Amino acid sequence: MGLAARRRCTMEVVALVLLRLALMAAAQQVPCYFIFGDSLVDNGNNNNLASLARADYRPYGIDFPQGPTGRFCNGLTTVDVIAQLLGFNDLIPPYISSNPQSLLSGANFASAAAGIREETGRQLGGRITMSGQIQNYRSAVSAIVNVLGDEDSAANHLSQCIFTIGMGGNDYLNNYFMPQFYSTGSQYTPEDYADNLIESYTQHLTTLYNYGARKVALIGVGPVGCSPSELSRYSADGVTCVERINSAVQLFNNRLISVVDHFNTNFAGAHFIYVNAFGIFADILRSAPQHGFTVSNTGCCGVGRNRGQITCLPFQMPCPNRNEFLYWDAFHPSEAANILIARRAYSAQAPSDSHPMDIRHLAAL
Repeated sequence: MGLAARRRCTMEVVALVLLRLALMAAAQQVPCYFIFGDSLVDNGNNNNLASLARADYRPYGIDFPQGPTGRFCNGLTTVDVIAQLLGFNDLIPPYISSNPQSLLSGANFASAAAGIREETGRQLGGRITMSGQIQNYRSAVSAIVNVLGDEDSAANHLSQCIFTIGMGGNDYLNNYFMPQFYSTGSQYTPEDYADNLIESYTQHLTTLYNYGARKVALIGVGPVGCSPSELSRYSADGVTCVERINSAVQLFNNRLISVVDHFNTNFAGAHFIYVNAFGIFADILRSAPQHGFTVSNTGCCGVGRNRGQITCLPFQMPCPNRNEFLYWDAFHPSEAANILIARRAYSAQAPSDSHPMDIRHLAAL
């Protein structure tokens, strides 16, 4: 085959790929969805790591059609629900099981125990830090360029994708508030620590932008001081949330709003939003009975006080009434809670749920 013929063949292949993407986008609100985060949204990337932060065994996945997949939940995570609300027929796969063709629809890079800081979560073993997740994304972009044929086509494709990033929770629970393993709690004031995290976070987000991310939702850290784990450790009555943890987290969240404004003002074509996961979850917690939750301070499975001292043990029998539990285990919401959180992240119920818009409007840009 001559050079001209090969070039025509390549152009035809690229045209077919772009046509398929266009048809897919007609059924979906966006052509692709990329996910970064920790155990709240990890769906299998830790399965082959030498790590204590794994969920590829029952009872995890007890209500998920494929059973245990590495999701730290009984069923769907928030990003699974967001993918459905965005119109995806299939849930976004973990990066470890992706291929160049599947990457056109997105990938989940999240890793349990991961943090913004490199050392965060090290006591749990293997994990893919935020910098590692960004590096994996860069490799994915190279693969997408190869599939689509040139950088301009890849850049145009990626500019239409939704990116959600939820990092920071482990930098508090598995770093700052874990003095037996880390010195950050004595090295930094809560304000200085939030500044340190935001500085690194902004650098990582800049790399994402430089590699094509334009529609980006930053998911704030939830009220982790209300989790069964922290209630079991620090709450006198096992019910009252740990205010010093929640206050520190809110310092970080408040700075995320400024990060969003910074990118939207200074980066051409950037559309960043902030999803107030803290406020959304706190509101659900306050009105738990209205949502059918009869237990909001104890995990559905786990060991110890509030079932929060150890996460679900292999083949442990969880509670039978899982839709009535706000928390699935020591740290992670149940599927029922994830559905409520994701719906409000996608379509804001209150003005405080997101800034300056919700994911639904971000997708429509």
